[in-house]
Amino acid sequence: MNRPSAPAPAPVLPGPLPGPLVGTDWLAPRLGTPGLVVFDASVGTHRNLPHRIPGAWPFDLDGRLSDHTSPLPHTMPGTTALTEELRALGLHDTDTVVVYDGAGIHSSARAWWMLRALGFDRAAVLDGGLPAWTAAGLPLDPRPPRYTGPRGDLTARPRPHLLADSTRVAAALADPDAAVLDARTPGRFAGTAPEPRPGLRGGHMPGALNLPFGDLLDDTGRMRPPADLRAHFTTLAGPRRTLLLTCGSGVTACVLALAAHLSGYTDTTVYDGSWTEWGGPSNLPVVAPPADRR
Repeated sequence: MNRPSAPAPAPVLPGPLPGPLVGTDWLAPRLGTPGLVVFDASVGTHRNLPHRIPGAWPFDLDGRLSDHTSPLPHTMPGTTALTEELRALGLHDTDTVVVYDGAGIHSSARAWWMLRALGFDRAAVLDGGLPAWTAAGLPLDPRPPRYTGPRGDLTARPRPHLLADSTRVAAALADPDAAVLDARTPGRFAGTAPEPRPGLRGGHMPGALNLPFGDLLDDTGRMRPPADLRAHFTTLAGPRRTLLLTCGSGVTACVLALAAHLSGYTDTTVYDGSWTEWGGPSNLPVVAPPADRR
């Protein structure tokens, strides 16, 4: 007589996120369960990688999820446009979102911050991103990320204070209770290394402090422990609890925003235009090597 087959194990439902950062050990057993959305927010060369986490949908920061009517790259779309794009990707108010990227922790933090700025808090970044997933021997899908399902019902509850313009940055630079932290490399911050975008001045904002986003990651590309992160921020910002974060185009500043959130900071803002705006031809002040002052 044939024995009855054992029932399949019940899927692990998403449940509440443990925080804004989750590991592969949290995501892997929940992959494919209802209510869990995985977004691939890779940019640049990582946007066209030949594999992805199974079931991932595209959070295309180089495409439709940035405002291409702006002359600045990776500009946050307006509330209506961004809500429409996310609804078209099937996102519901009740979904739980995990965002990753092909570099590790890079552009995924930008997607996480954009969701927060739209008022959606049920999102986390995958620690270590696709490299960590691959290193763990977890399954990969060779097809590009795409979504062809029904529309979602996402409701926008915008938080415009999470993104700053140049006027607000100038005010923060003059505020003794605020710290402006720049996520670019030391060479770009000092103006001794070339900017990757043509036409930009080299150097940094007067009064800004340099915290390269890579310093917040360990040798495996994962976020450092919260105590280490806090040490990086307090070394630069001291007792100041208001942080304004900037970078080249508003992407890696969000890595700083994620690290600040993990460190317990609650008053953080990202400069959306970042150095592409500030360092462009304008009257905005720049601290630069003598040969580059113009």
